[in-house]
Parts: sequence; structure tokens; C-alpha cells
Amino acid sequence: MKRRQFLNLAGAVGGYTLFFKGTGPTLAAAEDSARTRIAAKLDGLAGESKGATDAGCCGRIERVKLECDVLVAGGGLAGVCAAIAAARHGAKVVLVQDRSRLGGNSSSEVKMHVVGADCSGGRPGWREGGLIEELRLDDAVHNPHRVFELWDLLLYDKVVREPNITLLLDSHICGAVTEGGRIRSAMARSDRREQVYTIEAKMFLDCTGDSRLALESGAEMRRGREAKTEFNESLGLDVADEQTLGSSILFTTRDYGKPVQFVPPVWARRVTKAQLKFRPVGSWEYGYWWIEWGGQIDTIRDDERIRFELLSIALGVWDYIKNSGDCPTSANWGLTWLGMVPGKRESRRIMGDHILTEHDLTGPAAFEDAVAVGGWPLDDHPPSGFDRSEEKPAQQVRPRNVYQIPLRALYSRNVQNLMMAGRNISATHVALTSTRVMATCAAMGQAAGTAAALCVLGDLVPRSLVQDKDRLSNLQQTLLRDDQTIPGILNKDPADLARRARVSASGTVPGSNPANVTNGVVRDLPGETKNIWVGPLTNGEVWIELAWPEPVRISRVQMTFDTGFQRPLTLTAQDSFNARMIRGPQPETVRDYELSCVDANGNVQELARVTGNYQRLVRHDFPAINVKSVRLRVTGTNGADTARVYEIRAYG
Repeated sequence: MKRRQFLNLAGAVGGYTLFFKGTGPTLAAAEDSARTRIAAKLDGLAGESKGATDAGCCGRIERVKLECDVLVAGGGLAGVCAAIAAARHGAKVVLVQDRSRLGGNSSSEVKMHVVGADCSGGRPGWREGGLIEELRLDDAVHNPHRVFELWDLLLYDKVVREPNITLLLDSHICGAVTEGGRIRSAMARSDRREQVYTIEAKMFLDCTGDSRLALESGAEMRRGREAKTEFNESLGLDVADEQTLGSSILFTTRDYGKPVQFVPPVWARRVTKAQLKFRPVGSWEYGYWWIEWGGQIDTIRDDERIRFELLSIALGVWDYIKNSGDCPTSANWGLTWLGMVPGKRESRRIMGDHILTEHDLTGPAAFEDAVAVGGWPLDDHPPSGFDRSEEKPAQQVRPRNVYQIPLRALYSRNVQNLMMAGRNISATHVALTSTRVMATCAAMGQAAGTAAALCVLGDLVPRSLVQDKDRLSNLQQTLLRDDQTIPGILNKDPADLARRARVSASGTVPGSNPANVTNGVVRDLPGETKNIWVGPLTNGEVWIELAWPEPVRISRVQMTFDTGFQRPLTLTAQDSFNARMIRGPQPETVRDYELSCVDANGNVQELARVTGNYQRLVRHDFPAINVKSVRLRVTGTNGADTARVYEIRAYG
């Protein structure tokens, strides 16, 4: 079970920029003039028309035809998890990403840390399971020194190692052919490779954030903020508008141990203390999500103007920290990185058979087709962001509980074989302010990718999958088997032979029960042991056993271990946030174990022996064998003095 350690490198990041700056009123006038001139020029790049047109010409470029089961457009965390999930369930996948790296806003291009239902530890116990947990654990173990480029590499490694995925980096969706309400093919263009791909598929997933594939295929979409009367949302506007959440650019710095000067470019803003009344700069190794701007204009067409304004704000904030005199301890600190790609929060949303609203997130909504979890606050920001410095940068309303996300919000209502995951799902603006965060997007990606693979297998469209209750239940049980978190849905997998077994253990701490590993629930809230078996490592070992009254034939055993859901876990450049995490194997997790069985003839056979595990979900496949019992013998953890196991499953 040891993962190949593909890199073990640590490096230093540094750099310098030279600017020459004068002083006084003449300088201030020059700054304003430069900013005005550049902004006006960038405004012109958006063009007069805001509609989409067909260029009708690809020039001298090679045309390539590809065929697959599932096309995933967009390589952020939603797209990565969708592609991996579909591939692991047997679908041939093409993943198209318009950047040179995967991860979207979590990548080294933006460096936003991944947050979700556990509210960065504010809702302990509700960290998402499934693929995003697999990625987080891999990163914590192999990237303890917190290098974002290694996160990029981890995602690339995960994708390229999937034999069912063809990855097209530096490629953007540029067209689609639809017929009879279905997409037949999509076009992707790579100028780096001088190729245009025609990609034929059975299912299409739009994980682009900006709904580019939906735009090309004619899917129904909306953008902007709804009036509260449309869906009776208390957090809606009195009058609807076209504005959205803004975008952000971040920066990182470090202490160089000696004075570091900073001279901003002439077009940087001159930030004042008054503008930071609601935007503290108490620490500056990683700043700042509230450097936000652009929701008052078009976050797609006006991207260059937004980039410029965000850079001017970011550099102005750093200039204030370095040169205002209000932050004297910043003298030895210097910039190590400044983002050049705006981290976008919102643009277009694709309409599905269900539109998530404020009520679905804050009320007791229960969906028959629930496939994912959310729980981040409804987190709205002023569209013009930093320009509204007299306002708080965010207004947050936390749902009382985590909430379900239904499959009907993850497929188009008018393009039959188009699904979506990420910040472009079927939701109102108010609901989007919660569902947009990346761990939630990853969970939706896993759900959509799994559903797409099952649709291909059954020759279905997603709407038909929802309408077929048996297939819908199979989807939910498949997701649970992959450790996807779906609140309120239990393991009732008829193929899981462990559910028929009697469970015993060599030892159990008070309040726990060996039978918990087959009760269908794989998490507890802090202080609870209702759903976990906790066994003391007496004399360095402890075991738990499943036994059947008659021999059963099995070829797979899977186990779900504790990985410390009471703590946040993500890659972050913010030291204070990182201090609440463990960057390495999680101490609760079973590290060393043996899996054995007693066969139908009464002989003991070893099925697996593992050292060095750090993952939550582990699976062991072996030639089918008739067994009377299966025993997990734990001989070590990553730090805890107890073995902690949430679930054991067995399949034929």
C-alpha cells in the first residue's frame, strides 16, 4: 500500500522587481493617469458585443478526432474528481483543461486553500470523504512543506496514472455539435499544439466554472442575483441584477532576515488605513481573500480589466504594509509570489431539473436523489469588493446543519446528456455563495462523474437515472462505497456481505462497539463513538473479526479508517490556519495491519499485509475464496494508542 514517492524536493522561492518612484502631488497625478489609461485600453478588449459568435475558421491547424464515453471539460477540482470517478467506474474519459496545470483555484496559479462543509474546522467532524479526502491525505503526507507546485503535480499524477483518462492540457472548448437535444461532439483547441480536437462522447460534463460547454451546446443558463420574490429567498435582492461575486488575486511573502524594500509600480493603488477598517492585515505571509473586484462587470469578458485592478489593489495593499509606517515589523518581509490569474467565484450557472435555493441549504430539505454534501456558509460579497471598503467584505449565514445536493441540480434540463459540477451547477446566486467552495465542488464532481459512468453503462441520460429508483439507489450506494459523503443516506448495499456477518473483537474501549463497523455510517462528531470501533493496542496489537454462519465467497475487502475529521486538512500558505492541521499521516489512522481469513476448510490464509498506510479508504482484491470469517489485525497506527475503524465491507 505504500505510494511511490514521486518527488522529495524542497526549494526556496525568491525574486525581485525594480521600480523607480518619485514623490509628491506630481506622482499621485501620474499614478491616476496611468491607471485610467491602462484601464480604458483593457476595457476595449472586451468588445462591443457581449454575445458569443462563431469565428468559423481554425486557420492552418491540425484536426484530430477522439472518441470516449465521457468528456469532462474543466480541470479544477470538480473536473479532476469527475474524471477520476468516471474512469474508476470503467468509463473512457477525455479531460480538457485550458491551463497548463490542474486544480483551478487550488493550483499554484491561484493558491486558494480548499474549504468545504466543515467550515475550515468551524463545523468539526464534517470534512468531506471520497476523492477529495484521498487527495488531501496524499498531499499532507508527501507535501508537508506546503509547496503548491507539488499539489499541482499530485493532481497531474492522479489523472495521468488513470488508464481510462486522456488528458488534454492547454486546450479550451471552442464548439459543440448538438442533435435532438443531445451533444454529439465537442471541439477543443490547443494553440500550443496547433490542433483542434473533435471529441465524440456519450456523456458530457461541464466543470469549466464559466459553463463554456453549456454555452456552446445551447443549454439554458442564468447569471446574476435573483430578486427575493422569485424564490422567496430572504437573502435575495429587492430587484434582480446581473452582478456577481468578484474575483481575487492572492500573494505570499516571507521574512528574509534583513530589510527588503518594496517600490510598487506607478499604477498600483494608494491604499489607506481607512480602506482596511474591515480588512485586517495582522499577518502577511498569505494575503488576502478580500482583495476582490470585478463582480460589478462581466467576470468573463472583462477578465483583463479585472486582472489589472486586482493586481493594482494587491500591490497597493502590500505597499501600505511595507511603506505606510503602520506595520514596522514588515521591514524584513518581501514578496515571494503574486498571482496573475484571478480566482473567479461566479459567472454563469446551468439550469437543471432542480434549482438549489436558500431554503434547500438552510431548511430541513431531504432529496430522494441526494448525491453530495455541502455546509459552507451562505457567503455573499459586495460585487465590487475592495471598492466598497466601507462595507464588510463578506456577509455569512451558516446553515444549522450540513445539507444534501441532489443529482437533479447536476444535469441540464434541456440538453439531455450534459451534466455539470462546480460553481456552475443549477442554483440561485444565494445558494451558489455556499456551494461554490472547492471541497463541495469536488464532491459534486465525484457524484457527477460516477453518475455519468453509470449512465454510459446503462445507456441512460441522467434524468432517466433519477426516475429509475433502483438505479438511483444503486448510484447512491456506489458513491457510499467510494466514501462519498451523503448526509442521511446509509450503507444498504445488498452486495456487501459484511452486513450479514457477526462482528467480534479482541478488545473495545468503553462506549464503542465492534458491530459499529457494519452499521452503515462512517463518521462521528467529536466525542462520539456511535459509528466507530475503537480497540486498544494491548501488547501492540488488536483485532476485529467478521464471521458468517455459513461460508461466503469473497474477492474484495475494504475498510474505512479514522483520519481525524475533527480537524481541518488542506494545503494553505496561511500559517495560522496551517497550525490547526497535521501535515503528515493523521495520527488516528491505522498504519500497519494484516488481513486474514479462515477458509471453508478451516485453514487460515493471509489475504494482505500492509505497512505504512495513511489513507482512509483501503481496498484489497484477491482471487475469490470461500470463507467462514475475515480478521483485521492491527499492529500499528500513525500515533494513536487505539485502532479506529469505521467500516469493513466484503464483496464476492
